Parts: sequence; structure tokens; C-alpha cells
Amino acid sequence: MTHWIDIAALEAIPARGARVIKTGLGCVAVFRTGADEVFALDNACPHKAGPLAEGIVHGKAVTCPLHNWVISLETGQAQGADEGQVATYPARVEKGRVLLDATFLRARAVA
Repeated sequence: MTHWIDIAALEAIPARGARVIKTGLGCVAVFRTGADEVFALDNACPHKAGPLAEGIVHGKAVTCPLHNWVISLETGQAQGADEGQVATYPARVEKGRVLLDATFLRARAVA
């Protein structure tokens, strides 16, 4: 069963940007695309744990600020010749609010 938790207004996350959300169930990076889609990922690049929330969002990807690895916001998979993946979590926008699936957050290691 899915249990959605309300974490923020969509406007609280800049377009083509991200915010780190700290919940009682752990921390995740929540990204907002230019088309107002939201994605939630672990906030650590698979290369050397760079803070993905500080990266550049372009299309449905984020570029790590440390070594320029490009990570898919949809799959968490490193793009191009790079290899690795970060965990993704279900996220959605409803009535201008960003919601995360608490069931998936509970299954992850608390940050």
C-alpha cells in the first residue's frame, strides 16, 4: 500500500534545481525540472558521493558538481561512458504540493 507524505510546495524547489529534504524517514534530494516534473534520488553521486542536489539540472538529468557525471533523474543511472546508479524514489505533484512515497523511504538506509 502506498503512503504519500507531503514534503513541500512545488514553488519551494527552484525550477531546474533541487532541495535536500530531511524527514523522519531519512534524507533525499528532490529535483524539479523546467517542465515542473519532480524526481527524488539519493543525494550522493555513484562516483565519489558528490552532492547531487548541488548539481545542474538539465532535461531529466542532473550533472554532479564534483566530476561532471550525468545522472538520469528517471532511473538514477549514470549516463554516457560512466557506470553506476543511485536509488530513486517515487515522487509526484498534487495540487501544487510535492509528495514522496513513504513506503520507499522506509526501505532505505536512513541518512
